[in-house]
Amino acid sequence: MHPFTYTRVSDTGEAVNAGHRGGRYIAGGTTLVDLMRETVEHPESLVDISGLPLREVTVTERGGLRIGALVTMAEAAAHPKVRTLYPVISEALELSASAQLRNMATVGGNIMQRTRCTYFRDVTAACNKREPGSGCAALHGFNRSHAILGTSESCVATHPSDAAVAFAALEAQVHLLGPGGGRRIPFADFLLRPGNTPDREQALRRGELITAVEIPALPRPLKSGYLKVRDRQSYEFALTSAAVALHLRGGLIREAKVAVGGVGTVPWKLPAVEQHLLGERPSESLWEAAAAKATAGTRPLEHNRFKVELLRRTVERQLRIVGGTK
Repeated sequence: MHPFTYTRVSDTGEAVNAGHRGGRYIAGGTTLVDLMRETVEHPESLVDISGLPLREVTVTERGGLRIGALVTMAEAAAHPKVRTLYPVISEALELSASAQLRNMATVGGNIMQRTRCTYFRDVTAACNKREPGSGCAALHGFNRSHAILGTSESCVATHPSDAAVAFAALEAQVHLLGPGGGRRIPFADFLLRPGNTPDREQALRRGELITAVEIPALPRPLKSGYLKVRDRQSYEFALTSAAVALHLRGGLIREAKVAVGGVGTVPWKLPAVEQHLLGERPSESLWEAAAAKATAGTRPLEHNRFKVELLRRTVERQLRIVGGTK
């Protein structure tokens, strides 16, 4: 591990100033410390933000939900409002990691976590995300766990967060605080596709701090859930996953939110699937037809072609679980 300085801050203004000077924010540290130990990351300065007052879960005036960036994954998953209003978030969080990690890791840190691509974590391998311009060893290496959506010639690594898939489906917003003040950005714009700059993963400006994730109010009643398909049941990253939220009224689907994980370089929203569901009555044939649209634009690699069919099946299964049939 490379030498670094450590500063603990007590208010957001102090944190932003330290971040603007080049410090890296750390709270639970469940990802960053691992990467530092493996010499993938070697920040010169760490800014401990764990003491900041960003630990509340509140219902907004319009009936949405705001989750403070420093709320732990375990706290968010267990919160009565999260479980009642948006069970898809609770389920995604509970399927994300071991209980020990969920007790330490924060919501803000979870959406900031970096890929689990083995080539990214192997400092002897070519990786444009770790060392721009060095190449992508995964393109012609063993790429079974890699992305089939949103890829580029520079990077095919998947985004690992389960919670981020739920936030993407629900069209959340990320609240940020920086030297220029506060702003909020749609979740769809917060995590960046690799393109030619895979080392730039979030739409953050220098010194900006995540303060909260806000989920908008959606029509009630809202049924939602998260399905994660993986090689083993215990503590494993997704091969595919699906976050689904449906609002039914008068026997018809009036609102549909669908996103998938484990297959994209970022959590992948499925607007074609959503559009196909609107105004329709739940049925086995509807779930099948809608799920068939989930695989549009996929670009499988040598070892992950199975993900195309697995993605379709995962979406169909979760639509059936959440929506049922009538």
